[in-house]
Amino acid sequence: MSNKDHITEAFIQLGRFISQFSSEEVEKKENILYNDLFFDGFKHQIKLAKEYNGWFTKENIRFSLDGWSTQLSEDNIKQWLNNYNTDQVTPKTVAIIMAGNIPLVGFHDFLCVLVSGHHVLVKQSSNDKHLLPYLAKYLEHVAPELKGKIKFTEDKLEAFDAVIATGSNNTARYFEFYFKNKPSIIRKNRNSAAILTGNETKEQLDLLSEDIFRYYGLGCRNVSKLFIPKGYNFDAFFAAMYKWHPIVNESKYANNYDYNKAVYIMSEFDMLENGFLMIKEDQSYASPIATVFYEYYDTEDTLKQKLDIDKDLIQCIVADGFYKNEIPFGKTQKPELSDYADDVDTIAFLLEI
Repeated sequence: MSNKDHITEAFIQLGRFISQFSSEEVEKKENILYNDLFFDGFKHQIKLAKEYNGWFTKENIRFSLDGWSTQLSEDNIKQWLNNYNTDQVTPKTVAIIMAGNIPLVGFHDFLCVLVSGHHVLVKQSSNDKHLLPYLAKYLEHVAPELKGKIKFTEDKLEAFDAVIATGSNNTARYFEFYFKNKPSIIRKNRNSAAILTGNETKEQLDLLSEDIFRYYGLGCRNVSKLFIPKGYNFDAFFAAMYKWHPIVNESKYANNYDYNKAVYIMSEFDMLENGFLMIKEDQSYASPIATVFYEYYDTEDTLKQKLDIDKDLIQCIVADGFYKNEIPFGKTQKPELSDYADDVDTIAFLLEI
């Protein structure tokens, strides 16, 4: 078995390891490599992540781990990598500057760098610093050839050949200047939108609530904007959202809800709300926490033209038979390995540096 095969196998074993933490109740399983060494320690890291960042609830960490345990199956990884030829790669060091908005948000970049045959230098967000280093140690135990190929730093990035950086529009300008002489992927702010026609089923609207509320709406794949036809009736929409009403008992979410509601009321903005979610007519894509913006469209053709023009602002479009590359309702936070952020093929980039 080649080094790259060992690395791929290590991620498959990692998927099996984290599957133990992806259910409501954590359950230690048999036949998991190095389980006695790592199981209790990862339980502790989850506890630390939760204590350190109030947005990282047990449920949100569990949801992230469940997604990764599913994607890191042997079939999924091999089917994904079959689309690439990684045999001719000369190993380089790739720096990754990670966001920290949702648990393990930088894991896909980390995975791409290592399975393509490169070394990785990770600069994590302080908001999400507990989980990945521990999982990296697990990978090094399963595939000792990874030792020396994975480094984490809190200092200035040095000695790297390419960079993948994720940040705000402001930090992206800094990244573009600072890394102008290196091959790079620089990611900026993006948000996701849903296109409604008024003919959605109750099930589709129920699924849309997952796209809106999962991770408190903090992810770029969360729906923060609705496009609706003139005369749209929000009754069915609000009815479908109601199952998420316990979210307002979470203090960080409730504080944001109260603050944004007060701002809207004092500014005399028109908005609708149901006690835990506000919807407001606004042309922006990036809505505050506890708020979803909406915008009316005249015809399907004019909306498609607008979406084409705004494509660099949009991460995902949720729809049912309306738009190219659309995502089904309820699937925005369940990306597959080939669903690249900003629609930039990370593996293809890594094979060219």
